[in-house]
Amino acid sequence: MIPWDDVQTRYKSTGRSLSLIGSYGRHYAKCEQVLAANPDHVEALLCRGYGLEKLGRYEEAIATFERVITFCPQNSLAWQGRGISLGRLCQYEDALTSFNQSLKLDPQDYRGWQNQGKTLLNLGRYQEAIASFDQVISFKPDSYKAWYNRAIALSSLNEYASALTDVDIALKIKPNSDYIWTYRGMMLTRLTRYLEASASFENSLKINSRNSSAWYGRACCFALQGKSEEALQSLKRAIQLSPSIYRSMADTDANLQSLRVDSRFQALIQTSSEEIGSPHL
Repeated sequence: MIPWDDVQTRYKSTGRSLSLIGSYGRHYAKCEQVLAANPDHVEALLCRGYGLEKLGRYEEAIATFERVITFCPQNSLAWQGRGISLGRLCQYEDALTSFNQSLKLDPQDYRGWQNQGKTLLNLGRYQEAIASFDQVISFKPDSYKAWYNRAIALSSLNEYASALTDVDIALKIKPNSDYIWTYRGMMLTRLTRYLEASASFENSLKINSRNSSAWYGRACCFALQGKSEEALQSLKRAIQLSPSIYRSMADTDANLQSLRVDSRFQALIQTSSEEIGSPHL
């Protein structure tokens, strides 16, 4: 376990490192001891704030970060932590304000740009999100998350070919990511490159056979090719794994239009999870 003095030293020498802050969760009890003696101890308050965020106690985390900001408004990590916690509560406008302030204080923090970009994605401000992810890539070109998130923004603007290029770069960096392989399959489906899309979904499922998004994407890909049997089997797996998501999605998805006349499709979207059976994948 890292001694508290060492945590303080590392914080002061690498103040912008959120990876360091992430480790504070392991020292939460020690932080509380320090705060009992000095309630305004900045490093200990940051420790408490990020520890609370990790525990899912977002309102308490926000209050802690705001306390730091009250007497230390130039602390970029407090603004960053506040933004992360607000984002967890889906308060994206307020989160964006925090990330913007954090980046004014530390414009070279690539994680700040990443968080800003993800928040802009959630707000549907895709062009601005792309600009944020461009900043991440300029500082850290091996950030697979930045390439992946930029692909999401591009695809939201119907720029599927460009999104596919970014996804391929992300996969070169992180080849064992099932969700990135799934997204690649989705982009290839959009581009009507069905054989390649099917191969991408297969790669995803080799890595994680319980990836319900991959099963659903595979179902759509097969349905668009007129392969009803394969589509229905894949859809069944997706609904078994995530019934609350994919039963309602399948009911309105135009990609599955060719299946709607099949009584087995109607049974899948109307049958309870217990009747479909639990997945053994």
